[in-house]
Parts: sequence; structure tokens; C-alpha cells
Amino acid sequence: MQKTKYWSKVPIETIYGNLQGLKSSQIKQLQRLYQQRLPGDRPTTPEFAQRLAAISTEINQPVCTYVNRRGQVIRVGVGTPRQTQIPPLELPRYGAERLSGIRCIATQLKSEPPSEAALTAMALQRLDVLAVLNITGSGFQRRGGGATGYVKETYLAHLVPSSEETETDTQQTRTSPLASWNVSQPLSLDVLSNQDFLDLVEGLEAEFQREYVATQVDSDRDRVLIVGVQTDTLTPQAFQDTLDELARLVDTAGGEVLQTFRQKRSRPHPQTAVGEGKVQEIALTAQTLGANLIVFDRDLSPAQVRNLETQIGIRVVDRTEVILDIFAQRARTRAGKLQVELAQLEYMLPRLTGRGQAMSRLGGGIGTRGPGETKLETERRAIARRIARLQEEVNQLQAHRSRLRQQRQHREVPSVAIVGYTNAGKSTLLNALTNAEVYTADQLFATLDPTTRRLVVPDVGGKPQAIVLTDTVGFIHELPASLMDAFRATLEEVTEADALLHVVDLSHPAWQSQIRSVMSILSEMPITPGPMLIALNKVDRVDSDTLAVAQEEFPQAVYISASDRLGLETLRQRLGQLVRYAVAPS
Repeated sequence: MQKTKYWSKVPIETIYGNLQGLKSSQIKQLQRLYQQRLPGDRPTTPEFAQRLAAISTEINQPVCTYVNRRGQVIRVGVGTPRQTQIPPLELPRYGAERLSGIRCIATQLKSEPPSEAALTAMALQRLDVLAVLNITGSGFQRRGGGATGYVKETYLAHLVPSSEETETDTQQTRTSPLASWNVSQPLSLDVLSNQDFLDLVEGLEAEFQREYVATQVDSDRDRVLIVGVQTDTLTPQAFQDTLDELARLVDTAGGEVLQTFRQKRSRPHPQTAVGEGKVQEIALTAQTLGANLIVFDRDLSPAQVRNLETQIGIRVVDRTEVILDIFAQRARTRAGKLQVELAQLEYMLPRLTGRGQAMSRLGGGIGTRGPGETKLETERRAIARRIARLQEEVNQLQAHRSRLRQQRQHREVPSVAIVGYTNAGKSTLLNALTNAEVYTADQLFATLDPTTRRLVVPDVGGKPQAIVLTDTVGFIHELPASLMDAFRATLEEVTEADALLHVVDLSHPAWQSQIRSVMSILSEMPITPGPMLIALNKVDRVDSDTLAVAQEEFPQAVYISASDRLGLETLRQRLGQLVRYAVAPS
């Protein structure tokens, strides 16, 4: 894009596209197109079309003009519709239920129908129509030099609602994988200029609106497209497990997954994570399906978010933001809320610069909620002060829980922390063992706040021994660092416990990978946790082959079903052995 200024009463206008090699006089001709006014009920006029043809022939490049429904030229570009298209965020009206209110009149230096790229650009911008003018030179010179040209034939293209795909003698339906459009047969310029443009677009918009309403079953849920990038470090199965887990996260956060995109790359694209073609495919799918959120399977830089939102036209968030949003919804106690807010602010602070549209979108869906929410428009310094205050409160919470642990130690009550991957059944097990009433659900991160309950287990010779069990927040693959830091008061329940009970969902297809993720997080803790007992949960849902693999890999594990109360007596006995070993003098 290049801005050209000249000193006259003509307004300074921007000409988009490739201006390299153009003379000042040619740029002025392009700028004067902004002064033209077209009728609101016709695609173009013969005079305007011939003027475009003359300029395009002189500069020997295609020219695109974008006109609103009032007939005002709002954008002039040198290049094809793909090269000069308007970014979605700059369109005055944008959404699956309507057209943008803008038509594109484009010249073409060869005699053929509009290309797939031009039609895709029309669909991405949801243009009212795309009028393509095929031009040819006239063979004589204009006064002052330079070849002129004339319009040889024209084509008129527009989007088609899925319920109205037709084919007649005067137009044909051409369909891409994600959009349908009608392209007319070659028309003379006079016929094109006399098309009833306004009646056409009003009828199309009415049908698009009906289709959109029919698909919006639950407007309270975000309509989400998931995007995954498979690098060389991930096996196909691990990549699929990551996408499946992200879909569960989106569902838990309250979103509806409409479609999942995959791209294999040696490394993520530095500007958009995925390639340019995939970005276009995502953008076209988003406006076709009426999506309002894109979720990536990896952390995105502020520049990547900004570039993606500009090109796609809707909000873009990453996996960490989805997890933070779930935590914001789940937090119930004051401690949980302040830790969530701290995690959100610590994640957002370095991302304030360049978030663009995202800066003013809090409170509008996944990735935007938070208890005690602080608007991101607040200056960085104010947010940093808020973070400092929250960290001080977390430190106080940390000290309070430390005192409680010391009291238990003085009473010589051994402690066991229940750890495991999210949704492994930890809270259900605590309820089954202690008759607690901790909230449980088949959701990720149903538990945020630690809950401690007393349990009697057999000691030496079958004598009763009192211990305390603490239910902790679930782990997840690549747990965001901001959460690890903010929830240090909660995670200290793990590091300070005498022993750990690692609960595993044996029915999950990726149960072995989940065990590795939990063990990796535990190994990164500043204090080495105590001895551990593995409890393979949900055995009532697994087949004999899975049991055989588990028994071979984890021969010392205990097999239970917390929901059906299977194996709990064996678990109590093993817990008694575990704490006896953990507290024995070294």
C-alpha cells in the first residue's frame, strides 16, 4: 500500500496494491476515481467502465474499484480482487447473515471468466456483486500519449444461498469447497449496466438472513473453529489427542465446535501460525458457517493474533486463553478468584501491545471473562500494580495454608494429596472415600479450589489410622506457566503432602500420555513430592487388552472405579501402607 500526496484541491486518497513503476499522472487518474458517483441500483455505468478500461490499459495492470450502495467509490486498487481486497475488520457490515454492502468493479487484461481466486475474494468480503470487465486495446493513441482500451465483454458474479443454487442459460453455479456463487455468461457492457442490482442483492440478503437464523440454535454459545498445527515434534496420534482435548476444553468453556482445521508444517508461520492459503480457508469457513471465534492449539504471539484477526475478521484466541476462561468460570472461593485473576493478568500483560480489536472485547465470550475483571484498556502500569497486589494476597493465602498444614503435622495426621490429569475422577473418588459433597461433573477443571477431608485407613495390624485427603486442581498437558505461578498456593498442597495419590482415567484413549504429563509437571515443582500410589480409575469402562497393558506397565497400581465404588477397600489398605512408609523415620 502506498499513499501519494499532491498539492491541489483534490482530496488525498489512498491507492492500494502495487504502485511500483506508475507515473505521477497515472496515480492522479486513479485517485480521481474516488470523485466518481455511480447509481445505487445498477452495478456500473458504461462511462465509468470505459474509464476504468482506459486507465487499466495505460498502466497495463488490472484495476479494482470498490463501491458502496450509495454509489460512492470507497477503495481503488491496482491488482486483482485477491490482491486488493478489503480486510474483514475494515468492512462496514460483516457476517454470515448479510452481504457487505460493497460491490467490486474489476478490470481483467485477458478474455476469460473470473478466476477462482477472484471469486474466493468475493466470498471472503461477502461482496454484493463482482463485476469483471475484460478489456482490450483499441489500437489508437490517447491525446498526450498512452494506449486506450475498451470493454470487450463482462461477467457478473455473486454469492448464492445454499438453498438457491441454480443453473440457467444466462448464468451458471460454480462451487468451491466452502462457498457457492453464480457467474453469468459473457455479457455486453450495456446489458451489465442495466442489471437490476439493488433488487438482486436485497433478495440474496433476505435468503442469507433466513439461513443464518436457521443455524443459530443456541446464540449463547460461541461458535468455534479449531485450528491445529502439527510440527515434526508431534506424532499423528499425539496431534490428534491434542485436538480432541482442545475440543473438550472449548465445550467446557461453553463453545460449540463447528469444524477443525489441520496443517502440517515444519514450524508455525511466524506471522499467522498457519499458511496464507489456510488462513483464507479458515476465513471463508468462518463466514460461511457463522463462526464467531477461532481457537488455536498453541500459544500465539500478539502479532499473530493481530494478523489473524485482521485477515479473518473475528476473534482469535489460543489454548491458554481457553483454559484461563474455564478457570474464570469455575472459581467459586475468594482464593480461587484472586488466583484466576492473577493468572489472567500475568498472561495478558505482555500481550497488551498489538492486540488491536481484542483490547475492547472483554466480557463477550470465551477468553474474555474473569472474576474481578480488569479492563485491558487500563494502562500497563495500573495492571502491574494490580498484579503486585494480587501476588501479595496469594502470598497471604500461601502463609495461611502453611499454618493449617503445620497444625495437622503437630497433631501427627499424615496428609495425602490427590493429583492427576483433569477429569480423571479425583473429586468423585474423594466423595466416595469420605462422603464429601465436592462438585463433580464430566468436565475439564470441574475442581479449582482444594478440598481437604478426613479419612480413616488401616494401619499396622489393621488398626485404624486417620489421614487427610486433599483434592487438588487437575493437571493438563503443557499447563500454562501463568497458571503454575498463580496457583502456587494450591499446588503447595501437593509439594507439602506426605504422599500422593495419582488418579488416572484408564478409559481415556491417551491415558499413558496423561500419566507422562502429570509426572512431568510434578518433576518441575521446586520441592520434590512424597511417595506416590497410582490408582487406575474407571476400570469398569475398559477392555481386557487395556487392563493387560496397564498391569504390565504399572504392576504396583491399584484398580478402582470411584463412581461404582469398586476396589475402594483395597485402596484404603494401600493408602495405609503408603502413609506408613511416607512418615517412617529415615
